Amino acid sequence: MTLSKRASWFLIAVGVWTWAIWPNFLRNIWKDDRSWENGPTSFFTVHLVLTVTSLAVGSVVGWLGIRGVRAGRADAAGDVASSDQLMGSGR
Repeated sequence: MTLSKRASWFLIAVGVWTWAIWPNFLRNIWKDDRSWENGPTSFFTVHLVLTVTSLAVGSVVGWLGIRGVRAGRADAAGDVASSDQLMGSGR
């Protein structure tokens, strides 16, 4: 599958947005009075899991966008590689 340049940059933007928003969200949850009562509460634990999951998904989406941009640059430079080569190259 080949991603367009626009789609690749969109995926990168989503990954950056995720990393800009979720750590701040977790800091706000950390400071919330409902988060701690002789240790972390279920309120905090649920939001921690949500944050970690969102950061993982955002990282994967951003990584796919970066791969799409790199593959597009390789094609534009005349270094034509098949999708099998790109998938196996580790880029």
